[in-house]
Amino acid sequence: MAARPMANLTAIILPLLLITIAATSAAPAPAATPATKYINHTVGGPIGWFFNSTSNTSFTNYSSWAASQTFNLGDYLVFNTENQTVIETQNATTYRSCTADDTWDETTFVWGDDTVGKKTIVVPLVTEGANYYFSGDGDGEQCQQGMAFAIEVSHGLGLPPILNQPPPPPYTEPPAQPPPGTVDGTQPSGNSGFRSGASLSGGLLVVFMLVLNV
Repeated sequence: MAARPMANLTAIILPLLLITIAATSAAPAPAATPATKYINHTVGGPIGWFFNSTSNTSFTNYSSWAASQTFNLGDYLVFNTENQTVIETQNATTYRSCTADDTWDETTFVWGDDTVGKKTIVVPLVTEGANYYFSGDGDGEQCQQGMAFAIEVSHGLGLPPILNQPPPPPYTEPPAQPPPGTVDGTQPSGNSGFRSGASLSGGLLVVFMLVLNV
């Protein structure tokens, strides 16, 4: 039997190879794994959220830590820290300036309190899209030296009911009281329509504990 010339064999294999490469290149990238539960993200991992005043640097690269995580609505950021406050903002200008002193708006929030010593600050993720976080201590110096990071929050499972509450009703004046000596002399219970920070913090803490047990 006569052998097939090598040139003819190459002419057959080469088009098949090109078709295979084109089909592989056109294949769609695998879709991201959908969220199946809410997650508590401990910022910085076991290192926590700390600043080394001796070396004037953050204890770890928080931007690198954030890049290794997947964030969704309803998740929590857990800051184990000695800092008094954490600044959360959706304002990129505020984030780049490392200060919120002159830019208070509806997209910038301060988490924490004035107590000194180690503490845990828990921040729920309730806004989809770009969110920014930085240290509120040291007049911006800690933020400039690495205590800051940005994340992208996806929809995931959406907000759980406890974090998806409508805003409190507007303040309404209580009804006028009858003068003393009339039949109805009772005082109204009153409703300021104001939700205190302490009550909100208590509610978030309960949710956080429930999420930890999931």
